[in-house]
Amino acid sequence: MKNNWKWFLLIESLLIIVTLYQLINNLFILGLFAIGCWLIFLGRKQQERRKKTNLAIGLLLTAFALMSLGGFWYMSIAAVIFFYMNYGKVFSKMDTFNFQQAPWNEKEIVVVETTDSLPKNAKRFKRNWLGNERIGSSIYEWDDINFSIFMGDTIIDLGNTLLPKEESYILIRKGFGKTRILVPTGIGVMIEHSSVKGKVLFEGQCYMLENESIKMYSKQYESQARTIKIITSVIVGDLEVITI
Repeated sequence: MKNNWKWFLLIESLLIIVTLYQLINNLFILGLFAIGCWLIFLGRKQQERRKKTNLAIGLLLTAFALMSLGGFWYMSIAAVIFFYMNYGKVFSKMDTFNFQQAPWNEKEIVVVETTDSLPKNAKRFKRNWLGNERIGSSIYEWDDINFSIFMGDTIIDLGNTLLPKEESYILIRKGFGKTRILVPTGIGVMIEHSSVKGKVLFEGQCYMLENESIKMYSKQYESQARTIKIITSVIVGDLEVITI
């Protein structure tokens, strides 16, 4: 076990050197990392309110800078492999999970409930700047979606609503995080996505973006009675549009 730890520390040390080399050779990431460290240091000497703000922003910038480096992920992978190989026996004592009873394998028949149309004029929505959000976990009346969020994962399920026989829109502006949109079969989909870094998964195809925009249409888009236009922009994050 001691020899294993020696090899682990040696490999991690080498990967730290690789990470530092990548950091020094990327001026943008190096600047973010330096600003984040400076805000963390500055926050320790300020009042309580400013301290929390500076510490939060500093930690976010530092974490983003590190996660943008390949060496950081190599270190994480090496750590996961090491602990699994040396302490994986702990998991063997747990009961085997029956994946046939997993939630995603359960099937349910949902009867669509209808209600009177609700007024839409001056309708206001409260969205959080941080955190994960799921839209459509229960049956709801459709209304175009338009919001901004700084960080967090978003899931939008269109299977629990009925789209009108016209164009519908989803507009999302996001800083960091993944967006997943579930679209029922038989609905035409148009995607217009821009990203500094991330990927787009659509109709079984994966597209990597680096400070690029992409526009795509689903098959037989023009012939569908109901269509949805998805317009998104993100700094770092992925977009997945899945047909259900």
